[in-house]
Amino acid sequence: MNKAFANPIAVEPTPMKRLDWSALNEAGRRDALARPAQSRADDLRRGVEQIIASVRAGGDAALLELSQKYDRCTLDAIEVTEAEFDQAEAALDPALKQAIQEAAGRIEAFHRAAAPQPVSVDTAPGVRVERVLRPISRVGLYVPAGSAPLPSTALMLGVPARIAACREIVLCSPARTDGRCDEAVLYVARLTGVHKVFKLGGAQAIAAMAYGTASVPKCDKLFGPGNAWVTEAKLQVSGDPDGAAIDMPAGPSEVLVIADAEADPAFVAADLLSQAEHGPDSQVILLSPSADMLDMVAGEVDRQCAALPRNAIAAQALAQSRLIKVDSLAQAIEVSNRYAPEHLILQVQQPRDLLESIDSAGSIFLGAWTPESVGDYCSGSNHVLPTYGYARSYSGVSVASFQKQITVQEVTPDGLRAIGPCAATLAAAEQLEAHRRAVTLRLAVLDGDAEGKTS
Repeated sequence: MNKAFANPIAVEPTPMKRLDWSALNEAGRRDALARPAQSRADDLRRGVEQIIASVRAGGDAALLELSQKYDRCTLDAIEVTEAEFDQAEAALDPALKQAIQEAAGRIEAFHRAAAPQPVSVDTAPGVRVERVLRPISRVGLYVPAGSAPLPSTALMLGVPARIAACREIVLCSPARTDGRCDEAVLYVARLTGVHKVFKLGGAQAIAAMAYGTASVPKCDKLFGPGNAWVTEAKLQVSGDPDGAAIDMPAGPSEVLVIADAEADPAFVAADLLSQAEHGPDSQVILLSPSADMLDMVAGEVDRQCAALPRNAIAAQALAQSRLIKVDSLAQAIEVSNRYAPEHLILQVQQPRDLLESIDSAGSIFLGAWTPESVGDYCSGSNHVLPTYGYARSYSGVSVASFQKQITVQEVTPDGLRAIGPCAATLAAAEQLEAHRRAVTLRLAVLDGDAEGKTS
């Protein structure tokens, strides 16, 4: 669970599986697009159930034990102190601080512009319907650090939570073996106005925020990506009325690239590897109508992978990834919509020509000069996105994710005269007499009909 992935000396990557989409039957196509970590194995489910039960029963003491067991760190306390925040800020490289501040500014600019707005509509004379916005009171943010700390995820969650004006923002991130959280994560937490940070990772962090302990406040909604344990924990607590809502099932990273014959194979390979290096359970897929492009990218992947510090991690991910020959760009879009990738990169000559045909993707990157990395860090969009094909029905994190949209209606006497008969007729059709009478009683009063009040 929160253990750092081993990354020994450079290894030769296992060749990505090469497939021809048109030559596959339906079963073969399902297998070609199967996620490596999609199966919720019984042992994983039971293991997460046990961790959640342990946290609910044992509270803070259980959290300390689980941190020792899974994160290999001995903690005296789980909450980050002000002194630790100060030390983290003082230790951080000024260039990294500047980059974080620049990224935060762009993320805020986009998220403020895209935030939902109140709505007020007169649907009939004397009938006003409104939508008002209220922040979710207490939210829990999860920032993973299994193979590397992710301060960018803290930005992607902290900035929209602050814009939404959530009353209390809680953040959990695993401690290192020295008992400290990553300095950059703490710097971002302070920068974005997070109220409490806890040195917790994995399913135990999700359980703590969902149910609360003596130290960790119970949160109304949980946000953030994670490994299979974290994703399973989020799914379990979201299905419990005593648990917490979640943003989405956001598991191991994935990217699908569509490249035409004119794409730069070095660029394509770099984009594939940028996701493969996240973890051994990541998946990358390349679709191209050009067999030559697939060949050139395969060679570039091998060459570039060998030079990566996280070579062994990327190699494991590549072993479960795909190079798929398609008949055309139109077929590539069909395959992509079926897969519903977290990230979709269009390395084609006219990427906007394809945009209207794409209906399922977490985030889309258009053209040769738009690497997925800029979306991960600093273009301004959010990188907490649905994986496992959930992009068919979920969107990425936004300000709206941290808000409740509440409808309000106000009807005047003239308004009720105008729409009341419609409501009464529909209520009668559904045989809901109390619904009908709630309208007709009022209409009778307005008409001065005392007998109508009892009819």
